[in-house]
Amino acid sequence: MWHNYINTTSIDEVVKILGQKKESARVVAGGTDLVLELERGVRKGIDTLIDITRIPHLDQITIDEDDIIHLGPLVTHNDCVASKLIRKKAFPLARAAWEVGAPQIRNRGTVAGNLITASPANDTISPLMALGASVTLISIHGERIVALKDFYTGVRRNVMQPDEMLIDISFPAMKKSQRGTFMKLGLRRAQAISLVNATVIVDVSASSTQSLKGATVQSASITLGAVTPVITHAVEAENFLVKKKFNKKNIAQAAELAMKAAHPIDDVRGSAAYRNEMVRVCVLRGLTSLHDETEGKGMPKNPVLLQGEAPALGEHVTSEFPGAAIETTINGKPYTFKSGYNKTLLRLIREEGMLTGTKEGCAEGECGACTVFLDGKAVMACLVPAPRAHGAEITTVEGLAEGDKLHPVQEAFVANSAVQCGYCTPGFLMSGAKLLEEKPNPTHSEIEQAIAGNLCRCTGYYKIVKAIEEASHG
Repeated sequence: MWHNYINTTSIDEVVKILGQKKESARVVAGGTDLVLELERGVRKGIDTLIDITRIPHLDQITIDEDDIIHLGPLVTHNDCVASKLIRKKAFPLARAAWEVGAPQIRNRGTVAGNLITASPANDTISPLMALGASVTLISIHGERIVALKDFYTGVRRNVMQPDEMLIDISFPAMKKSQRGTFMKLGLRRAQAISLVNATVIVDVSASSTQSLKGATVQSASITLGAVTPVITHAVEAENFLVKKKFNKKNIAQAAELAMKAAHPIDDVRGSAAYRNEMVRVCVLRGLTSLHDETEGKGMPKNPVLLQGEAPALGEHVTSEFPGAAIETTINGKPYTFKSGYNKTLLRLIREEGMLTGTKEGCAEGECGACTVFLDGKAVMACLVPAPRAHGAEITTVEGLAEGDKLHPVQEAFVANSAVQCGYCTPGFLMSGAKLLEEKPNPTHSEIEQAIAGNLCRCTGYYKIVKAIEEASHG
């Protein structure tokens, strides 16, 4: 899929390489979009991937003295879900990040990557557009700041030049007089691409900060996803709400007006007419939840992340493949691979490492059969480039047991006959084990959150959930 892979250690190094290779190189962070695009031929002519995941401090979420929030290019969706700052000062973004994929995807996928991919169905673009975000781009020629509203030129197209790297996403923190949320319609509860999504943010008069009911709207921001070539503002609906009372009648009218901004397509997932009506429904539900102060419903206070304590990693040096060997640790044992650098981590583990417990199901991050732990986080191995293993600690299903003693989740699966065809079982075991590491006494809901990224084609979820419950009881 790629001919060269470079693990970099500084932004200057990335910019220099991009300046030299331009269109033939791409920056990779999470890789959850890029790996699939390369496999499917969507991104052509790329022979070099520049991995930025070893560059320090790029995963930080901060707020400056001007009340501007900054997201580094390595901030993942789960970072936003877990951030108290984002949940308090940019709730629509936290809610949208929670709706992305499943825990394994959210552990790898970055917000920056979501923006750059430029699909109008990508969930985090809509809230960031509504929040008035900008992105900072850097190249050998210097930096430039681009407002997100000016960033997109069409479906999967943006204004980034081949030699540019996105180094910052910034937006004003929401004020006390503002409330907002994100609404998504998909074909299933998890791992779903948006049919329609909408972000609504309302700013009311200063005297009404405790409740929006009946307050006078000072400004409104309503953005729509998956119904136009690029994320768009529902300008007529926004303007209608200004200087009006925030009541059910005006909310209903604004939702009707929001449909005028939508120009959806017909495809196998839904008709244009259906999507158009769902724009009205999503905006209506979003605004109503703000009015009724229920926008937090369905968003867990302590969401499952499938993350454990990350290992203390030493200082990394720049490494280039195929020139170097991949040196990694799998299940506590050192491995050196002199081949497989142009594969996914899944294929490296199975074909070079001969650890075949990790299964390949969909090979596109949908089924979870390939779940492994990468530096303490559950990830889909089919979406991780193999050279990311260099200097990392990896655990596969073969590493759950301690000698002849099975992991409690493995024992519970056997005791409860939670195995049918067995193909999905390794992924469920990994998700269940990481859940118990994160939350030793999970609720039923938390177990469901943990296995949202794992599909059982035999529909055996009841025994799987029961097994994880029993494993938690010791």
